[in-house]
Amino acid sequence: MSRRALILSVAVAIVLGVGTYYLMSLRRHMAPSHASTLRSEQKARTQLNEAALQAGGQAQTLTLYFPSYADGNLVAETRSVKLSSDNVKAIRQILLALIEGSHQGHGSALSPSTTIRAVFLTSDGTAIVDLSQEALADFQPGIESESLAIYSIVDSVCANLPAAKEVKFLVQGQEAQTLDGHIDLTGSFAPEPSLIAQTH
Repeated sequence: MSRRALILSVAVAIVLGVGTYYLMSLRRHMAPSHASTLRSEQKARTQLNEAALQAGGQAQTLTLYFPSYADGNLVAETRSVKLSSDNVKAIRQILLALIEGSHQGHGSALSPSTTIRAVFLTSDGTAIVDLSQEALADFQPGIESESLAIYSIVDSVCANLPAAKEVKFLVQGQEAQTLDGHIDLTGSFAPEPSLIAQTH
C-alpha cells in the first residue's frame, strides 16, 4: 500500500470513528432512558389524576381505604375532592384517588400506571370497573395482599357512594380469574368492614 493510500485510510477511519461517537452521543441526549420516561409518564398521569379529582361539583370529604400490608388490614384516609353528582364519574374519581396513592405512606391497591378503561353502575347497585392490564403490575404476592387490594377498592367505592352496593372487576374488558392467582374475581364483591383498622 502506498504512503498516500495509508494516510487516506487512516483519515477515513478517524472520520468514521468521530462520526459514530457523535451520533451515539447525540442519541443519548435526545432519547431519555426508559426509567426516566416512565417517571415522566407517571408524573404526568398523577397531574392529570389530580386535575380530574377536582373537576367535579361541590367539595366533599372522601374516606379512602388503603392497604396496610404489614398489619394485614385497611387504613382509612380522608381526602377533599370535588365529587361529581354523576355516580359513574364519582366512581372514576374515587378510583383515581386510589391510583394517586396514599398521602400517609400506606400501601397501594393499584399501580400508578393503571388506566381506568370504563366504569358502569347497574340498576341493582353493582359498580363494574374495567381496569387496564397495568392494574396487575407491582402487585405484592400472597392471598392476604390480594384480598387487601380488592377490598381497598370495594370499601372505598361503596363507603363514598350509597348507590354502589358491590363492585365487579374486569381487566382489559374481560373477566379476570384472579389478580394474582388466589381470589376468584369472576363474581362481585360487597364491602368487608372487618378488614378496616379500628381507630381509638
